[in-house]
Amino acid sequence: MARKQKLVVLTGAGVSAESGLDTFRDSGGLWGKYDPQVVASIDGWYKDRGLLIDFYNNLRVELKDKKPNKAHLLIASLEDKYDVTVVTQNVDNLHERAGSSRIIHLHGELTKVRPENGEYDRSYSEKEVIDIGYGTIALGETAPNGSQLRPHIVWFGEAVPKIERAIEAVENADILLIVGTSLQVYPAAGLYRYADPHIPIYIIDPKDVAIRDGRINHIKDVASAGMERFIEILEKN
Repeated sequence: MARKQKLVVLTGAGVSAESGLDTFRDSGGLWGKYDPQVVASIDGWYKDRGLLIDFYNNLRVELKDKKPNKAHLLIASLEDKYDVTVVTQNVDNLHERAGSSRIIHLHGELTKVRPENGEYDRSYSEKEVIDIGYGTIALGETAPNGSQLRPHIVWFGEAVPKIERAIEAVENADILLIVGTSLQVYPAAGLYRYADPHIPIYIIDPKDVAIRDGRINHIKDVASAGMERFIEILEKN
């Protein structure tokens, strides 16, 4: 039996936008009401834990009623023919709910919380991480180790623990697909540079792509329609 080609899909907010989730750079919705440097930074957490707890509680409530869209479902369907790893900058669980089985969450997971001072801060061990689904936490609510529970999110000013796993996946890819990300947030934005120089790279984005790389094939469309075109390309090759 022939080896399945390794296909790595790097996804960003544009994939979830079609499910009605506010994106980081939206002017409306929850993100538009707050300065991202306040609600998405470790400094913001230290300045006002209550504000960030409420903000991410509200994001969880918003996520509960959202469903995976066609782009999520088409990405999951790639597993029928390919060995797929999804590397996502998104903190929602829509890839999981669509059926993708191997997902690397670079920026954490909205439906999980962890102790403010715990194993994760020392060794990135996730043994103290708690899946609360769409529930809420409160200021003063503590983990078993006695410290304040916090969102399991990677904020500005914090390390990105899973970047090494993502780099390894990209280095071993036979095909790289980038969809729904503007490639502006590092270190995720530089991941494509780790791809083998001989593999094809596809970017699905309705806007012009700023990066210049001869390997890149630009599918100028939104995520769902672009995924349909991408699958057509794969079937022809």
